[in-house]
Amino acid sequence: MIIFISYTFICIGIFFWFWGTWHLVSNRSVLFKLHGLSVADTLGSMLIIIGLLMKIPSEWPLLILGIISLAIWNTMLGYVIAYCSTEEAKNE
Repeated sequence: MIIFISYTFICIGIFFWFWGTWHLVSNRSVLFKLHGLSVADTLGSMLIIIGLLMKIPSEWPLLILGIISLAIWNTMLGYVIAYCSTEEAKNE
């Protein structure tokens, strides 16, 4: 049963990867596209890591570190992209 749940998390994570990529072909603004891509990529990657955590629980320290790193990295990257797109950053 754990293997089935693990593969379910991994498949949902891969679905989020493709769903986020699909935002890139929309007619919205670049920031909307990047936001959709980064959120879907973060959630998808975290779900894949949770699936791996259920599959190989002996590696929990590294997998938890991966989840924390994803959360911090993608959040900070979103702030940097948002700041770079503002008029303040363009005038400096």
